[in-house]
Amino acid sequence: MTALVLTDVVADYGGARVIGPLDLTLVPGERVALVGRSGAGKSTLLGVMQQRWRLLGAALMPQQLGLVPSLSVFHNVYMGGLARHPTWYNLVSLARPFRRDIDAITALLEPFGIADKCWTAVGELSGGQSQRVAAARAIHQRGDLLLADEPISALDGPLAERVLSALGEAYPTAVLAMHDVDLALRFTDRIVGITEGRISLDEPSHRLNAQDLLVLY
Repeated sequence: MTALVLTDVVADYGGARVIGPLDLTLVPGERVALVGRSGAGKSTLLGVMQQRWRLLGAALMPQQLGLVPSLSVFHNVYMGGLARHPTWYNLVSLARPFRRDIDAITALLEPFGIADKCWTAVGELSGGQSQRVAAARAIHQRGDLLLADEPISALDGPLAERVLSALGEAYPTAVLAMHDVDLALRFTDRIVGITEGRISLDEPSHRLNAQDLLVLY
């Protein structure tokens, strides 16, 4: 994957400017945290990235998760890999999943502590459990780039760290919108601060501390 570049990006909503103009370059192998208060434009910027880079293998983990409540955890995770199989295979899997897929997806769920929920409908899960399902689906999707909008907002402590570590192993190149500044500093290489739709900070994580980021909130 070559460098991914956004130049003079703008985004409007309801006649109002939400993003930009801004420039941003993402280097392969780089993990970037987008930080800033709610409404600053982080989600919109992730959406622009997904539109621009979708054909380059970008996977999106949206803040609303995009899960199907009536389907099981297994089938929601399985959907991340739909493009790797022919239509007939996916139709059969809907009614009678293949053992190799069951084993692969169970292995993804186990580190997140939800393997026992494999056949539970997602609509019956808690917010934190659903977020872990969405993370497992993103990992199962595979790709060159992960775009994740608050991927651990419903998690805390070791579980949040476990999910971030797993996402990082699956996607060496990632852009994560995050509110937890301590985890952003620990799990990403670069911090991009967004204020009123513009980049107000862009520094390597090792040069910053939590106090440097709190002024953005």
